[in-house]
Amino acid sequence: MLQTQPDQPIRLYRHALSGHSHRAELFLSLLGLPFERIDVDLATGAHKQPEFLNINPFGQLPAIDDNGVTIPDSNAILVYLATKYADPSWLPRDPVGAATVQRWLSVAAGQIAYGTAAARLVNVFGAKLDHDRAKTIAHNLFKLMETHLEQRKFLVGNMPTIADVAGYSYIAHAPEGDVSLQPYPHIRAWLTRIEQLPGFVPMVATAIGLAA
Repeated sequence: MLQTQPDQPIRLYRHALSGHSHRAELFLSLLGLPFERIDVDLATGAHKQPEFLNINPFGQLPAIDDNGVTIPDSNAILVYLATKYADPSWLPRDPVGAATVQRWLSVAAGQIAYGTAAARLVNVFGAKLDHDRAKTIAHNLFKLMETHLEQRKFLVGNMPTIADVAGYSYIAHAPEGDVSLQPYPHIRAWLTRIEQLPGFVPMVATAIGLAA
């Protein structure tokens, strides 16, 4: 049976500038679930200390603690929350719908991670990555998405799913990594539709790159 509310507030371990963390925070907010933000200081290596490694042995953010059930990884968190607390529209149960959402979760872990997210890491965190390659990956993905969104409001049809939540954060902040959204009106319209959903919360913006 679908549970509509947790027994106690969900603990979200996050970093405010992490797009992966924002995915989890955004979905918690869209679902209207009570949660507590617990900031983990990446600069001091708090995510690699034993206390946090007990929560996520990979030492990565985000992670949630739902009444003693710990779930690391942003996409895994989205699946968990959708399965336990959300209306089935967020994660379709039919084979085609579920597979289509999974494809976009793979895009979030692939082209988005190595494209817009990586480009932003270079500018915001000074990561030693190939900036030009990351921007090329981002624009190649955006060209595909622009065509894909011509005929639909969201990534999987005309209702939002966790695919949209997984894709939103780093794409919305692509200009921080010097990846312009101006050539992509359908993507920008899609971002606006997500921002208009009840419960939407923005990610902290950084005035850097094209967003300066």
